[in-house]
Amino acid sequence: MSDYPMKPVLQKPPGYRDPNAATPPPPTPPPIAVRPEHQPMRKTSAMPSSFRPKRKRRSCCRFCCCCVCISLVLFIFLLLVGTAVFYLWFDPKLPTFSLASFRLDGFKLADDPDGASLSATAVARVEMRNPNSKLVFYYGDTAVELSVGSGNDETGMGETTIKGFRQGPKNSTSVKVETTVTNQLVDRGLAKRLAGKFQSKDLVISVVAKTKFGLGVAGIKIGMLAVNLRCGGVSMNKLDTDSPKCTLNTLKWVNIHQ
Repeated sequence: MSDYPMKPVLQKPPGYRDPNAATPPPPTPPPIAVRPEHQPMRKTSAMPSSFRPKRKRRSCCRFCCCCVCISLVLFIFLLLVGTAVFYLWFDPKLPTFSLASFRLDGFKLADDPDGASLSATAVARVEMRNPNSKLVFYYGDTAVELSVGSGNDETGMGETTIKGFRQGPKNSTSVKVETTVTNQLVDRGLAKRLAGKFQSKDLVISVVAKTKFGLGVAGIKIGMLAVNLRCGGVSMNKLDTDSPKCTLNTLKWVNIHQ
């Protein structure tokens, strides 16, 4: 009689627990350390450090920056509004200048062994007008130079300084400028040309000034603006029938010593 084949042993499924097996005792908890009475209790945070609230320093910086920006914008806005109100109320205008007259007294050209010399007294009169009805102009000391001729023939007639003064609203002021040269050496050829043009009144005259002026409202001065002034550029015979306007420039200085 043949033997029967052996049946394979069944494997226990994962997690199978034998009901007949003895249950192991529960693990013993670790001993609890007893805190001495004199030792203070330490406070522990039940929340992890990564979840603790952080101080908002950036918020303070942003708040300060916002306050500064708002203040700056408000200041610029008020400045623009004030300027607009000032211009609408006072309607400020720049002063106007014109060359009223120019003459040469004692004009003399002498031919010496060392060369020709020029002696003369130049007298110019400049008209200054304030077109504003509510504003006052304050002028500082003014440096003035007079010259005759043009181009390479231009010859200086001396310099002088005019004291500052006040000009009221809707006022026209005539300022007299006088300079003198004595035995000023010039080229002989230039002396002949100057003498011929002086006789025919074809001599070109020029007035250059460097000054500063400011506005005044109710006795209060509002700044001082540096300007340069150039008058003339016309011959003496044309000046007898016309008063040419002067050029006022606040952006570029004229070197009166050239």
